[in-house]
Amino acid sequence: MIPRYIKKEILASLLKPNTVVGIFGARRTGKTFLMQEIEKELGEKVLMVQGENLDVSEVLSSQRLIQLKRFTEGFSYLFIDEAQKIPDIGINLKLMTDNIPGLHILVSGSSSFDLRKNIGEPLTGRSHFFHLYPVAQMELAENFLQTKENLELRLVYGGYPQVITASSSKEQTAILSSIRDGYLLKDILELDNQKDSLFVFNLLRLIAFQIGNDISFSELASKLNVNKKTVMRYLELLEKCYVIFSLHGFSRNLRNEYTKSPRYYFWDNGIRNVLISNFNSLNLRDDIGKLWENYCISERLKKNHYRQQMVNHYFWRTYDKKEIDLIEEAGGSLTGFEFKWAESKPKIPKHFLNSYDHSEFKVINRENYLDFIA
Repeated sequence: MIPRYIKKEILASLLKPNTVVGIFGARRTGKTFLMQEIEKELGEKVLMVQGENLDVSEVLSSQRLIQLKRFTEGFSYLFIDEAQKIPDIGINLKLMTDNIPGLHILVSGSSSFDLRKNIGEPLTGRSHFFHLYPVAQMELAENFLQTKENLELRLVYGGYPQVITASSSKEQTAILSSIRDGYLLKDILELDNQKDSLFVFNLLRLIAFQIGNDISFSELASKLNVNKKTVMRYLELLEKCYVIFSLHGFSRNLRNEYTKSPRYYFWDNGIRNVLISNFNSLNLRDDIGKLWENYCISERLKKNHYRQQMVNHYFWRTYDKKEIDLIEEAGGSLTGFEFKWAESKPKIPKHFLNSYDHSEFKVINRENYLDFIA
């Protein structure tokens, strides 16, 4: 069992009356297991149901208070897994929180664009949302030596719970392949009424090869033989399904700063690698720089999100190709980070440091990355 960082915070939020707590995250990241663990701690008065169950969906979409009261009678907690499957779930949750005293509700969803909107609008001020990502390094009970020894596994196979607990690389590859083929795009295909996932997979493969590079929507559209708006729409859906995330260029309107194109990263290195069908060891790869940058940035964002740090994230580049991989803006200060797998001395970005007061620059390598991500 891998203890998840947000478990205590979810338990604390559930104690508040007339509040709906939501867990969002990609499929197979452990939302159901986390709910089951919380259920064990709370005891017998938990009713846990599946939103995909048609009988459950019929009741919880009914907008009939008598049915909702009968359904939850005798329980203090209602847990709804995959709640986005239930029509009008937000209205029904509001009915229950308004009219059933002492009922505490926990819901989960693998796609934020439907569920969060449907919950958030009817329950403004009475909902608390958490995000569950693939397992972060900060959640692993490893000592310093174990962490160093397992670094290559994290870079190649990523942090999905089943992958981490698998007993062999063959099993890890099989699990990631099943996630890619059976779960990764399920929400997008259902919501967009698509039967063929080939276009979305091809889009993700192109993104996978461009980690750390500025993305041209027009270039992607040309390669995929679609229009630019289609590419942009699916990239937005992929972000909302927690497959990828984007960074935008930082600028305070210096004349030579470039901010036109975003950069995309994967929340999990294993998903990135299964999309390009490459699980080679690091000494046989030519993309170690991309793996290292993706890993460090995604782990840093997980850490900041879980610890509720108020941080804005960007990259920085100028038209004459001076750049910094990651910029963090917090408390009026700027910190630039450059990610280097191989030992080297990168050029200090004097233009950035001279242009922005209260700024600093750090290189993240294999010697100091643990402080940065964990």
